[in-house]
Amino acid sequence: MKIIDFRSDTITKPTLEMREAIAKAEVGDDVFGDDPTINKLQKAVAYLLGKEAALYVPSGTMANQISIKSHTVPGDEVICERNCHIFNYESGAPAFLSGVTLNLQEGYYGVFTSEQVEAALRPADHHFAPSKLVCIENTHNRAGGTIFPVEEMQRIREVADKHGMKIHLDGARLWNASAATGLHLKTWTDLADSVSVCLSKGMGCPVGSLIAGSAEFIDRCHRYRKVFGGGMRQAGLLAAAGIYAIENHRERLKDDHANARLLAETFASLTGVKIDLDYVHTNIVIVELTDKAPFDGPGLAEAAAGQHVRFLATAPDKVRLVTHLDVNREDVEEACNRIRLLWTV
Repeated sequence: MKIIDFRSDTITKPTLEMREAIAKAEVGDDVFGDDPTINKLQKAVAYLLGKEAALYVPSGTMANQISIKSHTVPGDEVICERNCHIFNYESGAPAFLSGVTLNLQEGYYGVFTSEQVEAALRPADHHFAPSKLVCIENTHNRAGGTIFPVEEMQRIREVADKHGMKIHLDGARLWNASAATGLHLKTWTDLADSVSVCLSKGMGCPVGSLIAGSAEFIDRCHRYRKVFGGGMRQAGLLAAAGIYAIENHRERLKDDHANARLLAETFASLTGVKIDLDYVHTNIVIVELTDKAPFDGPGLAEAAAGQHVRFLATAPDKVRLVTHLDVNREDVEEACNRIRLLWTV
C-alpha cells in the first residue's frame, strides 16, 4: 500500500527536471559574490517582489531572523500575531539573536488589524520598549494557509508610516497566496519594507529562502547572514533548483489548493469534525475534532498512519494536512477513501 504523506510541503523531493538543472548549474564562490546562478536567482526574485535587491539564505527561519536583526536594535519591540511562525516555531530567536521583545496580537485566522497595531504601540517614554517593527505572515501556517487581506495590510502600512515603523512580510508561502488569488506578488510586497519567501515548501526545492528589500537593507542582511553562519560557497547548485521552480512550479500550486479543498470537504462530511471551508484558502487543512469524533488528534494521526496516510496532530483536538508536489489527485482521492474507512471501523 502506497504511503501518502501530508505532514508538510517541505517533504517534497526534487523532480527529475530540477535535478538536471542542479547538475548543469554554473557555480562560483557566493561569499565573494562570484556564483552566477545565485546572482541570477537573487536578481529574479528581487524583480518579482518589486525590490531593489535580494539575498539567498539557507532557511526561512534564517530569512526572518536576519530581517528582524536588520530592522531593530536590542531592546526594541516587534508587533506580530500570536500564532505566527516567528513566535511559535523559530525557537525564541528574536530574543536570542536580536534582543527584541514580541508584542503579540490575537488574530482571526492569522489576521490582525491596524486598530490592534495602533493600540499596541508603546508611549514615547523611557519606561517602554519602542515599537519598531510589524511582522505579518502570508499565507498563515498555523491558521491553515489563510491569506492576509491586502486591504488590511494597506491600513497597517498607514499606521506604520505614521509612527515610523517598518513592516516585514513573512511570505514563506506568498507564492500560494498569489496563485490562489491571481494577484501579483507585488500586491503585498509593495506594502512591506522587507519580505522573505521560501523555495523549499510548495515550490518543491530541496533548500533555500530569500530576503528582499532595499539595496541598503540587503547589505545589512548580508552582514548578518555571515554573523549567523549562513554564508555558502558553491551554492548555485541549490539556487538552480530555485530558478527552475520559479519558472515551472508556480502555476501548479493551484493543483495543491484544489487537492486541499477535496481533503477539507471529505473531513467536513464526517461526524465530529469542525472545519470552516471558507478558510481553506490554499494548501493547508486544519481539522478540529469534537467529542463526537471517534478519535482525538493524536489518535486520528496514529490510526491514519496505520492506513499509510501520514499527517500531524498539532493539538489534542486538531490535525494538520498539507498538500504538495509529491501527492497528485489520485493520491488525494485514495487518502480520502482511507480516511472515510476510519470512521466506519
